[in-house]
Amino acid sequence: MIFVLNKNKQPLSLCHSAVARKLLKSGKAVIHKKYPFTIRLKELKTSENKAEFRLKIDYGSRHTGLAILNGSKVIGLAQIHHKTSIKSNMDSRRAMRRTRRNRTTRYRKPRFNNRKRKERWLSPSLQSRVDNIQNWVNRLQKLCPLTHISYENVKFDTQLMQNPEVSGVEYQQGELQGYEVREYLLEKWNRKCAYCGAENVPLEIEHIIPKARHGTSRVSNLTLACRTCNEAKGTMTAEEFGYSDIQKQARIPLKDAALVTATRWKVYNVLEKTGLEVECGTGARTKMNRIRLNLPKDHHFDAICIGASTPNEITFKTNQVLHIKAKGRGSHCRTNLDKYGFPRGYLARQKSFFGFQTGDIVKAIIPKGKYKGTHFGAVACRKKGSFVIKNKHGKLIAETSYKNCKMLSKADGYEYTIEPMEVDGIPLTLKL
Repeated sequence: MIFVLNKNKQPLSLCHSAVARKLLKSGKAVIHKKYPFTIRLKELKTSENKAEFRLKIDYGSRHTGLAILNGSKVIGLAQIHHKTSIKSNMDSRRAMRRTRRNRTTRYRKPRFNNRKRKERWLSPSLQSRVDNIQNWVNRLQKLCPLTHISYENVKFDTQLMQNPEVSGVEYQQGELQGYEVREYLLEKWNRKCAYCGAENVPLEIEHIIPKARHGTSRVSNLTLACRTCNEAKGTMTAEEFGYSDIQKQARIPLKDAALVTATRWKVYNVLEKTGLEVECGTGARTKMNRIRLNLPKDHHFDAICIGASTPNEITFKTNQVLHIKAKGRGSHCRTNLDKYGFPRGYLARQKSFFGFQTGDIVKAIIPKGKYKGTHFGAVACRKKGSFVIKNKHGKLIAETSYKNCKMLSKADGYEYTIEPMEVDGIPLTLKL
């Protein structure tokens, strides 16, 4: 199904891809957008949209599923891949900044007047997820005459996820009630090294999943080890070190659950501002609907099953899923640093070169040379005009002059791939 706009860029009801091809071939429409594919009619059409289009959103910490339904017809599926590198990038910049301040170079006075945070402030890693959802809801409103939104507003009980038997006063006391961390670990691991079993030696607190591998300092991820085992283990997990039984005791990290719980109402407030009717669903209802409709577990399929508005039967009018990966619009830092924080190269102060900028999707027709042929991909621009064309996996496929490149889609901070929809590992084919 293809999005359709009228001459004044107002959204109309979606049409089949065959109809879109006829309109484009006859010259009655032009391509308005490549991702998601949208056409714009050349003649003014102002007919009212009587159909109801419902956008369903399955919010997750790493992926968010989107589905557009027209009654019982599924006419669009997409999945947003959120950025997960924001915190590590900020930590790296902070470490570089602190080392510069501590060197015997120009002294930079601490600044505290600009540290005040706004009310209901969210950290950048959380805010980016909210912004991604807000951005795509606003985009889809401009492409499709949406009338309703369904949103899975879930709250995770993190203590129950850790211990299914927890109840009553245990919620307040926790597993460390009456203990210090070291004393608790000594009791739990029988006052000996968890790996070699050494006793009567100095024992160190050790992370089962190392902090370098995104392990947390929760007590369920801590154990005791002698100096020899701790140094030999290094940045390996306990399972990689050969102790899978110890690895099983490291419970699943709750970072993803905490992230969704912290931002769920922020997302709801963003959806309410669209002016559309917002329906909230629960995780239990989503699971019940998914089992009833016999759909696999995936974010875009979960989105179909959100809320009481889910129909008893569904018909797929699409067999593709648009994967939207948040990439950002480049770095504000125009200096490359080495591992010590010293400059090792400088980037150009401009982002646009010869009408292109890094991330644009282009078609390169190369007449001769090593890369002779036609190539499609994302462009990496250079100041001198020699561009690099890369595929969706970031692998170089061509290198050519800007004169051989033709713009297909401008960079907008996202990377797009279209994949066939699969059910039980089998691509879904439609009989339309």
